[in-house]
Amino acid sequence: MEVAISIKHKRMLEDLLNTCKQNLPSVNEKLIEKAFQLSYESHKNDFRASGEPYFNHPYEVAMIVAREIPLDDISVISALLHDVVEDSGINLDFISHEFNKEVAEIVDGVTKIGGVFKGQEITQAENYRKLLLSMVKDVRVILVKFADRLHNMRTLEFVHPQKQRRIAKETLEIYAPFAHRFGLGAVKWELEDLAFKYLNKEAYEDIAKKIKDTRKERETFINKFTKPILEKLKEHKINYDLGGRPKHLYSVYRKMIMQNRPFEDIYDLLAVRIILESNDPNECYYVLGIINQLYKPIPDRFKDFISIPKKNNYQSIHTTVIGPEGKLVEVQIRTRKMHEIAERGVAAHWKYKENLTSSDKDLEEWVSWVRDIFENATKDEATKEILASFKLNLYQDEIYVFTPKGDLKRLPISSTPVDFAYEIHSNVGDHCIGAKVNGRIVPLDTKIHSGDQIEIITSKNQRPNKSWLQFVQTHKAKSNIRKHLNKEEENLVESGKEIWEKKIKKLKLSFSSEDLSKLARKLKFDNTRQFYKAAALDKLNLDEILNPTVEAEEKPEKELEFDKFIDIARHTAGGVVVEGDQKGLAISYAKCCNPIPGDPVVGYVTIGEGIKIHRKDCNNL
Repeated sequence: MEVAISIKHKRMLEDLLNTCKQNLPSVNEKLIEKAFQLSYESHKNDFRASGEPYFNHPYEVAMIVAREIPLDDISVISALLHDVVEDSGINLDFISHEFNKEVAEIVDGVTKIGGVFKGQEITQAENYRKLLLSMVKDVRVILVKFADRLHNMRTLEFVHPQKQRRIAKETLEIYAPFAHRFGLGAVKWELEDLAFKYLNKEAYEDIAKKIKDTRKERETFINKFTKPILEKLKEHKINYDLGGRPKHLYSVYRKMIMQNRPFEDIYDLLAVRIILESNDPNECYYVLGIINQLYKPIPDRFKDFISIPKKNNYQSIHTTVIGPEGKLVEVQIRTRKMHEIAERGVAAHWKYKENLTSSDKDLEEWVSWVRDIFENATKDEATKEILASFKLNLYQDEIYVFTPKGDLKRLPISSTPVDFAYEIHSNVGDHCIGAKVNGRIVPLDTKIHSGDQIEIITSKNQRPNKSWLQFVQTHKAKSNIRKHLNKEEENLVESGKEIWEKKIKKLKLSFSSEDLSKLARKLKFDNTRQFYKAAALDKLNLDEILNPTVEAEEKPEKELEFDKFIDIARHTAGGVVVEGDQKGLAISYAKCCNPIPGDPVVGYVTIGEGIKIHRKDCNNL
């Protein structure tokens, strides 16, 4: 796509390409230029709340990706295109064809997770962070989203105050902790401070003013504190970069609140950072020894994150010493490589602090593998190998979906609307007759996915179905369905028992439990419960079953003699001949008419007794 662009935009493109060349291992200039032109063309008629051209946003996001979270040129291209699907008529198939499948998948992922929070009130921040992970398999989706959020926060002043607070809260509770776990220290600090600015403007401005007012005093003190340290480092020919640690307003505010101390007592406002150009960790301990010779350390404020790195792979030595005038000073010592990881992170060098799950163990192995690559390979080799394996499988054993009101529910992978219904309430599950997923009616056995919004349709006449057990995933759903089915069976048994007892009472019969068990077995039932259920479901002709019993009990002695005669006659004549296919069926004689050889007869297939032979003139036919 060749698009005529202005001199201004040509310069913007040159700046982006130069930034990419400085920070990325390899750069496909033609593809970046193509993405630049497509993004410009897609957004040329759109404007942001500030009044500036909308294209400035994807451009700045791409610059952040290239400069502050440098990964690869695919990430930069995806950043340029991250809004084109949502805001124009361009679809993912077009992006896949014009660029590649990777770019299309990243753009799709950024679009999806961007839509998750629209209009949602964040209530369970940790679940929302897991939701993001469960929705994407390529870590670059998350990193492009960080850049997108960072630029949006930098320009939040032009947004309506109510929206400012919602976005700021979302940033503080979701994106900043997420950035920390990715090891993106610089991104995390900036997101926190920008969110703090809009959530508590008064406190933000008060702390900012106090830091500004005490800057000269702090600088004078730091110069005095560092002078002997610098002399010793030069004396020992140690290459270093020395600077004060940035003062993060939200961090200061949190310490003031958590420690219930005034601004003046927050000791780490006086802090320096020594970055060693050597990548030998032992040199950090050597420098620590120099500092401890110059200033008295405070033992309980010493932290060795080199020997025991943080869970996001952060490494550094933190020590607090008593400086001039008895003031406490925090000193951080790290190598250049440690500093790069602390500021920019190594993709996915983090792990949740919750109880380990199978996915956490998989991640732990993956993180160890990434760490090994970075420690034993050149930057170019490491980057290529890691980017080739950037497919994540985090929290793929669970999904996170929304109720119509925006509440978040966690379910196992492959869950269905029925699982969701029971997660809401057992009564909703029991009466679930249908469901809408993202506004579309779907079958109850449809698999739902992270980010879906589910609405359950209920009916007071609906009851759990045994077939649901074939597709539901949660213990709660299975337990409630079985509970209802068992209750339903119990009701059938009671109903059948009542029907049976009424019938034998009407016929003035009596059956012991043993008699009933024999009858049930004779009718091919495993137990009396099955017999009762069949009676309740009208699958038995109780009159037919009970008539022979009535006759047998009331027969006089002469009739019993007649029965013997009939048996002898049948045996002598060779039985009754039945025409037609009676293969596999037992044959018995009706007691009501007692057919004998020579009688015109007819046979009926009955439940439990095979073919029943009656005389054609039988009164019961």
